[in-house]
Amino acid sequence: MGEVLEVMNDIQFNHEQTAHCESGVISNIFRHYGLHISEPMAFGIGAGIFFAHLPFVKVNGVPGTTYRVVPGAIFKRVCKRLGVKIESQTFSNVEKGMQELDRILETGTPVGMLSSVYYLPYFPASYRFHFNAHNLVAYGKSGENYRISDPIMETVTEIDPKSLAEARFAKGFPAPKGKLYYAVDVPKEISLQEPIRQGINQACHDMLKIPLPMFGVSGIRYLAKRLKQYPEKVGERKAVLYLGNIIRMQEEIGTGGAGFRFMYAAFLQEAAGILQREELSVLSGELTKVGDIWRNFAFNAGRVCKSRAVNNVSYAELSEMLMQCAAEEELLFRKLSKVKI
Repeated sequence: MGEVLEVMNDIQFNHEQTAHCESGVISNIFRHYGLHISEPMAFGIGAGIFFAHLPFVKVNGVPGTTYRVVPGAIFKRVCKRLGVKIESQTFSNVEKGMQELDRILETGTPVGMLSSVYYLPYFPASYRFHFNAHNLVAYGKSGENYRISDPIMETVTEIDPKSLAEARFAKGFPAPKGKLYYAVDVPKEISLQEPIRQGINQACHDMLKIPLPMFGVSGIRYLAKRLKQYPEKVGERKAVLYLGNIIRMQEEIGTGGAGFRFMYAAFLQEAAGILQREELSVLSGELTKVGDIWRNFAFNAGRVCKSRAVNNVSYAELSEMLMQCAAEEELLFRKLSKVKI
């Protein structure tokens, strides 16, 4: 059940804990305006499932890996496909960015924001590292502090202005630049059939047809080949750092690689009922099994990083696990692309 709280101008905001920050913010903000969309449905319509390995883009000094589309894309796609009008702003000046947030909140409008988890004091210390693409909602103020609905937290919280400003204007890649966004027009009634079709078609394209080796299913194979060579190419110490970041991006950022697969499986199950296509329900079960393979990879990779097991798997064996993930996902998305929806 959600937690309903009174905010300025007697506006209420319903906070519900979700698995992933961006799709959770979408679901919570839309619900505020009477448009009930589940988190998996938002993720699926926004074609959030993805994969990319970008060795030339360093995040905290190690190659970047992502299991979802670029931050903000899910929200933009969902709004476009459902006919929701939004306003979005970034700022070069911290003071102006905070003043604009206050102005919008005074109208009783909940505001979504990008932030760095490193500067969010309500996060446990072990989770506060430099990740600049975390989404949360400000829904009011209590004195000087901001009332925050962070979708991955169980309950709402508050944050002081200094910490929020630091989180919104954190340095590094990608710099959030104080980005905020809010809905200005939300339809009361919508049809989900066409948005679901559009989301599925885009996900299949992004996983199968991007003509670059770093993206989609090809990207998983690309990483698998590089992973096998890590100890020889970069040395044992860096190999562990690189592998550790792959796990962190999979298991700790949002829902991670396996979690995103489980969420998309939930979307396919929900879409099966709406579109009356049993094939989607079958594929939902198959994708859940793919998520289990990803989890198995993370478990074994974690053992390698900690070096606690007597019979650790090798980097070559981890590479083979990723190759299996790629093969299974390619098969699944090819089947999905052929479903008549």
